[in-house]
Amino acid sequence: MNTTETVRVQLNGKPREVTGGQSVRALLESLDLKPGMVVVELNREILERDRYEEFTIDEGDTIELVHFVGGG
Repeated sequence: MNTTETVRVQLNGKPREVTGGQSVRALLESLDLKPGMVVVELNREILERDRYEEFTIDEGDTIELVHFVGGG
């Protein structure tokens, strides 16, 4: 897949167009999220952080992101 093409996904329950073929890590970086601070569920599967680079974003994917915020 050409990585300049956009694909439609569901991101946290909302339709969104993103670059297709990019890795989950690249998606997080494009959203200004630190991969170490986010839990990713891709198509109902929770991904291991050290494997975000292995999974790519494709048309119709369902992505849920849970971002941890520190406090004190």
